[in-house]
Amino acid sequence: MNRTPFLLAALAFNSLSLVAADQAAPERFAQASVPAEREPRAAKPEAVANFSLLDYRGRHFELHRADARVIVLFIGGNGCPIVRQSISKVRSLRGKFARDGVVFWMLNANQQDDRESIGEESRSFNFGSVPVLLDEHQFVARSLGVTRTAEAIAISTKDWTVLYRGAIDDQLTEGAKKPDATERYLENALTDFLGDKPVAIAKTPVKGCLIKFESTAKSTDQPVSYAKVIAPMLQQKCVGCHSPGNIGPFAMSSYKKVKGWSEMIREVVLAKRMPPWHADPHYGKFANDRSLTADEMGNLLRWIEQDCPRGDGEDPLAAAQPKAELWALGQPDLIVPLPRPQSIPATGVLQYRYVDSPFEMPHDAWLRAAVTRPDNRKVVHHVIVRVKYPEGAKGKPEEEVFLTSWAPGNWSLESPPGTGKFLPKGARFNFELHYTTIGKPETDSTELGLYLAKEAPKMLLETRAAENRDFNIPPGEADSRTHALYPFRRDTIIYDLIPHMHLRGSWFKYEALYPNGRKETLLSVPNYDFNWQTEYRLTQPKRVPAGTWLLCTGGFDNSAKNPNNPDPMKRVKHGLQSFEEMFMGFMNVAEVGQGSEGGSKQARAEKQTGDVAK
Repeated sequence: MNRTPFLLAALAFNSLSLVAADQAAPERFAQASVPAEREPRAAKPEAVANFSLLDYRGRHFELHRADARVIVLFIGGNGCPIVRQSISKVRSLRGKFARDGVVFWMLNANQQDDRESIGEESRSFNFGSVPVLLDEHQFVARSLGVTRTAEAIAISTKDWTVLYRGAIDDQLTEGAKKPDATERYLENALTDFLGDKPVAIAKTPVKGCLIKFESTAKSTDQPVSYAKVIAPMLQQKCVGCHSPGNIGPFAMSSYKKVKGWSEMIREVVLAKRMPPWHADPHYGKFANDRSLTADEMGNLLRWIEQDCPRGDGEDPLAAAQPKAELWALGQPDLIVPLPRPQSIPATGVLQYRYVDSPFEMPHDAWLRAAVTRPDNRKVVHHVIVRVKYPEGAKGKPEEEVFLTSWAPGNWSLESPPGTGKFLPKGARFNFELHYTTIGKPETDSTELGLYLAKEAPKMLLETRAAENRDFNIPPGEADSRTHALYPFRRDTIIYDLIPHMHLRGSWFKYEALYPNGRKETLLSVPNYDFNWQTEYRLTQPKRVPAGTWLLCTGGFDNSAKNPNNPDPMKRVKHGLQSFEEMFMGFMNVAEVGQGSEGGSKQARAEKQTGDVAK
């Protein structure tokens, strides 16, 4: 692994800043030109690690999912004159090589630039549809060894190696500008590569503005403490899944284990696959946010870059393995079992199972929590529990009512203060069970724990949904969009947002459309992942007035580039199975001033949801 990017970035701080002149005398052209550096033909290619970033519009981009033969990263930055004068060249090259499978992305790693200012720069200098990815914490730029803007890095998607990096051409240099380029480095490199020829000039000097990297000296001079920094962070964000008996493929049970997996940890952190948190940080704050902060991610990557120093002190991971607690909230008041243990084969793709429990509610009850406890987390992918109302119950809904769910890394939350759910006497429970195979036969006896409230809450907590079943996803379509609407007829408090799609789900967004015409994004999930059914709990519950509409929009990726896609050649419609699709914007809410009116109120709310969905 190349350990030099952080050092290169640090040394760049001492260089002189570049300012390109808009006009320069012709007699200076020859003096200003710098010969291109010719790489030896046998030089070892430079591999690029996968990464995942959002652009200034909030759209998700992942290197390894790009539908292209070549990805060209052009390093941008607001206010840099060479970048501004290069935009037309980027767009021209993009148009010329589009049919050959060359895709251009811009990458902005300037800490002084934000989404709003990048958007303004893009509009002012006519970036067009070229996406500008935000490397807000500079981790991708560091890993690439970037030090200046206006660098083009051409990456072959065949083996993820760099085929060319350097200037677009030789027109712009320090303090000078030719009337036209005489050497078109990037264009020639792409032409050579696409023509199956060796790239004649694979690297040239970069003529752009220096990028300021934060805390670079600290990253190279001061070892990051494993005992005081890395292990406590892993305990808080990772060990819940990466512990014996849980869904993580290995246990973070010691320094030795973590160091052994450090290169893989670096890869999944840069690609944003771990920790599994998919909300766009620019919209909303969430109480159960398990993503790494900029400092946490920086410390972890620097620690790995430093070859994982052990340092002094006891190993916190070895000394404090999490206790195997049967029920995280303590012993439930009532336990709802499966009728029999479920057998899971060694191999194969398993369909959902729908299993009724023999348990019946002995009396009317208010719940402060309903917790699903998977017995065998090695094979349980997710569980959804629904309530079946007894025949003759007042306000009995036509369909089963969602109660609670479990998915890896998504812990059941207690009802928000002052709220609760109601269960009528005689209610029964249906378990939706999705299992995965691990190479050997397993069994599972998942249970549901019911925690009763001591008194009726002030507000009824309801799970509602905006749903659309009338969509048609064409074969091979990379972004087939749909939407759903839900009306709030009374003042309502929103506590949790839970987007739900299947394997082709790509992105999902919740927006509140207020009666006064204002629009607010409550949650944006640019990179939806079916493997993680996350419940996003708002740090500050959102009160919306009567007359507000909730707009859910989203997209499906039915292309071959979607690694979860069962069949990109198939036209897909609504269905219950994972190879079909769903589009549902679940939410946990409570109406203001309605009080705890029991099961009939909840049933009416659920029926209203169904009416709106139709």
